[in-house]
Amino acid sequence: MQRISISSLMKMKQQAQKIAMLTAYDASFTQAMERAGVEVLLVGDSLGMVVQGHDSTLPVSLDDMIYHCQCVTRASHTAMVIADLPFMTYNSPEQALQSAGRLMKEGGAHLVKLEGGAGQIDNVAALTANGIPVCGHLGLLPQSIHQVGGYKVQGRDTLSAEIIFQDAHKLQEAGIALLILECVPMSLAEKISRQLDIPVIGIGAGAGCDGQVLVSYDLLGLTSGHVPKFVRNFLATSDSIEAAFSAYVAAVKAADFPTIEESFA
Repeated sequence: MQRISISSLMKMKQQAQKIAMLTAYDASFTQAMERAGVEVLLVGDSLGMVVQGHDSTLPVSLDDMIYHCQCVTRASHTAMVIADLPFMTYNSPEQALQSAGRLMKEGGAHLVKLEGGAGQIDNVAALTANGIPVCGHLGLLPQSIHQVGGYKVQGRDTLSAEIIFQDAHKLQEAGIALLILECVPMSLAEKISRQLDIPVIGIGAGAGCDGQVLVSYDLLGLTSGHVPKFVRNFLATSDSIEAAFSAYVAAVKAADFPTIEESFA
């Protein structure tokens, strides 16, 4: 099977085929996810919490990301692999280029992901001008939790919703190939998904997006502490980890996940 590419995802959006994405941090889960039909693997800085035991993504280093990206890309044969640019590694176009270059050259990533809206336009433009594909990330930004006061739904009032909407368009104009919307009202996410030409992937953003992503450990019921309402334990109704991944893919494809109850109004 040919590896999923940006063109593949664009075609899926145009044909209204839902995209299934999961976070991956190691070789064994990567292989199971690909067998289950996951199209996009996100080597997320969420590894800081679910793998390293931190209480946020902030301590994750670029070297950490490169190591886990290597683990995933060695085992991956069909999925697109996206890697997060960790906190404080893209404060300028020059730094973003250096960090992203390492994620691609050393880690083997196919795209890099960064958080933020209008303030990231120069970084996105510099990266794409140098042949580095970019995935944007709007809504709840885990690297900015101390600034926004914790893990809260974003875009519920008119002003903040308009800012997210405009930022999505600005990022697309700057050249991003993919956009993740996290913890925003489902109506806003659906509106953005319909208006953008690029695929929009939701996490806590309703079923109106072009695809879905979850932290794989959450999908398996390994969440510690508070469980977000947009998380579903697919292992609870499956007889193996790989079957849980397959059930997730099937639910995304059928638009059965997330439900209205698993989304934000």
